[in-house]
Amino acid sequence: MKAIRIHRFGGPETLACETLPVPAPGQDEIVVKVMAAGVNPVDFKIREGQFPLVKESQLPLVVGRDASGVVEACGPGAGALKRGDEVYALVGFDRGTYAEYIIVKPGEAAIKPRTLDHVEAASVPLAGLTAWQGLFTHGRLQAGQRVLIHGGAGGVGHLAVQFARATGAHVITTVSTEDVEFARSLGADQVIDYRQEQFEETVGKVDLVFDLADGHVQDRAWTVLKPGSTFVSTLTEPSQERARQSGVRALRYTTQPNGGQLSEIARLIDAGQVRPHVEQVYPLTQAAAAEDHLENRHLQGKLVVTTQMQAPI
Repeated sequence: MKAIRIHRFGGPETLACETLPVPAPGQDEIVVKVMAAGVNPVDFKIREGQFPLVKESQLPLVVGRDASGVVEACGPGAGALKRGDEVYALVGFDRGTYAEYIIVKPGEAAIKPRTLDHVEAASVPLAGLTAWQGLFTHGRLQAGQRVLIHGGAGGVGHLAVQFARATGAHVITTVSTEDVEFARSLGADQVIDYRQEQFEETVGKVDLVFDLADGHVQDRAWTVLKPGSTFVSTLTEPSQERARQSGVRALRYTTQPNGGQLSEIARLIDAGQVRPHVEQVYPLTQAAAAEDHLENRHLQGKLVVTTQMQAPI
């Protein structure tokens, strides 16, 4: 099988397309034939050696975290999934999804949304679980509450806006000028162009700040939090001293694989309440170009690499 692997940390040139053996499933594992894989910021952070959970001693390593495909083989204790099932998954850091076949362990996969093709489905697992766990597992968002999502047009943000809306929350998001109409199309109740206005002057008090932007935004966000509310970041650990002063909960988290939550996300997608946006698709052999795009160009929604095509669209 073809797979994209790194033998050292560095730039896109370290991504090598190699031929590796097709893996065999262990006792409780499945092998998935990958149709498409999501491209995420963690991919280039791992490649650059900037992600603390992946060490140089783990190289060589196939990169990529999430994928959509078809179950090819099952271990004898693999459970309910069977050969031929169409699934999507977020896998652990010990394996990568930029490959034609992957091992998926218990609890990492779910039946993919039936209303999405594999390219669309591959864009969901990591971004979707990041949004889901930030909003609900850690943020405890409920219907009727007010949430401020910083970065509502990106891979995680555009799903977070839709999840929060589907839950019945009042959704406010900050985006750049070119993303205002896109964010409105996602159903946000209030869209703030951060280049034109200061969010803290217009949003009032909120029950949850979900920070996907970091930097000076985090310093200013404390002013809009109600006492007893929550500040959740995917990037930098919020100041616990500021949290105590403001009377709020504050935390940073790392997204975990969760097949049950992927099933919930699929239910929302198939009900027409959520739709992922894929901006561009690259062939697997152009994974370096996809990562360069993600790292250095403006993007709405997600990028995907696929084993099923020869040129980007």
